[in-house]
Amino acid sequence: MKNKLLASQVAGKACLNLSSFKKATVSALSCSLLLAMGSANAAETTVNSVADAITQGTAQVNLNLRYESVDQDNALKDADALTLRTRLTFATAEYYGLSALVEFEDSRSLAGVNDYNDAIGNNAAYSVIADPETTELDQAFLQYKRNGFKAKVGRQVMALDNMRFIGHVGWRQDRQTFDAVTMQYAIDDFSVDYGYIYKRNRIFAEVKDIDSKDHVFNASYNLDLGKLSAYGYLLEEDTNVENAIDTYGIRFAGAKDFDNVKLLYTVDYATQDTDTATASYSTDYMLAEVGVGYSGLTVKLGYELLGSDDGEYGFSTPLATLHAFNGWADQFLATPAQGLADTYVSISGKVAGGKWALVYHDFEADDSSATVSDLGNEIDAVFSLPIDKHYTVGVKYAAYSAGDAGAGKVDADKVWLWANAKF
Repeated sequence: MKNKLLASQVAGKACLNLSSFKKATVSALSCSLLLAMGSANAAETTVNSVADAITQGTAQVNLNLRYESVDQDNALKDADALTLRTRLTFATAEYYGLSALVEFEDSRSLAGVNDYNDAIGNNAAYSVIADPETTELDQAFLQYKRNGFKAKVGRQVMALDNMRFIGHVGWRQDRQTFDAVTMQYAIDDFSVDYGYIYKRNRIFAEVKDIDSKDHVFNASYNLDLGKLSAYGYLLEEDTNVENAIDTYGIRFAGAKDFDNVKLLYTVDYATQDTDTATASYSTDYMLAEVGVGYSGLTVKLGYELLGSDDGEYGFSTPLATLHAFNGWADQFLATPAQGLADTYVSISGKVAGGKWALVYHDFEADDSSATVSDLGNEIDAVFSLPIDKHYTVGVKYAAYSAGDAGAGKVDADKVWLWANAKF
């Protein structure tokens, strides 16, 4: 009884602190949940007190040093950036199912190599490298776990399915996190996730963070042939202007072994309704991908369609890890009004202890016009090498070749060199 009372008091104090920066309705819901958890008849724990949960916690350091260059065939100057991202993380041990995590993140340019547009208003004459200098709270949440149920309250990373719709944009130095209340229930092969996001902490320091009223649903079931997911993402910025983006979809992804050959397959379909202050749009999303793995090599062929509504609006995924899709040159972070059809082929494998991949994309408009049909093509290459469990180095290259002049794109080449250390 004493331990239950103490847990309830700790949860109550945490809620009082959280209430200072959350919306009142979310604070009330979250705190009620935490107070109930603190007084619940939780399972036995090996941690005897809140103090033990803190002293038995774990600390991590992650350092990411990266050089990036951008050369575009336009009036912007070529960009160069040498940046170091430092991430410090502390997670407590569990105390009757309750735990907490705090994480700080800092990104700095080094050695005077900072000739780049950081996407928040500095050095606009240069091409964009979206790694602004910043120091901020990356994550800070309370978590409760018991009998397949998990809940988090606070700033957190969210990554659902392949992150095509909800992701952390981990490639950038300042990754994307969310101020949210999330819950998950998983039992055997079934799991269901719900999240309410009230702030999107984007990759542009704190300058372009967005208050929101997003509802995120995702349910999945593991079958013998793969994972079946159904999802609904109801996104809305917290403004006085109509801006809702409602997406519903279903996805199936899996793999099957045949002796020495592995067959990989993914299909995904979604429909989207978008309301703005002046109009409403309906668009579709489709993905079909098949791959074969044999003798250390994997070859994939895919087709991804982000549809258009009569050439006026393209299917949108504003919370996605966009860098992972439609080419690493990041030419299609926003879907063109004409939509985007991406036919791609990739080959990947291992050599000298590292991993490599080559990818080719051919881009076309979903709803072509007299001036916009060919949206260009791109070649991507990457090689990463782990030195040991603590260190990784890598090199990456993207070369985009523009299509029709009316598409508003230009040739672009990007190069990255990086070294990562984590302890």
